[in-house]
Amino acid sequence: MSRICAICGKTPSAGRNVSHSHRVTNRTFVPNVQKVTAKIDGKVKRVNVCTKCMKAGKVERVY
Repeated sequence: MSRICAICGKTPSAGRNVSHSHRVTNRTFVPNVQKVTAKIDGKVKRVNVCTKCMKAGKVERVY
């Protein structure tokens, strides 16, 4: 599944895990992207949308 939001363009970002003893390892922060059926420009499409865009009402879902 694609991890890019079709609305806001959010993509995975890099970061670090830091333990209590301060050992540092690399990690990725992946956005919570769901495949939804939505109305975009008057047409019904299946798009990948992050849950923050869904919660903010930026997507008109079709059920």
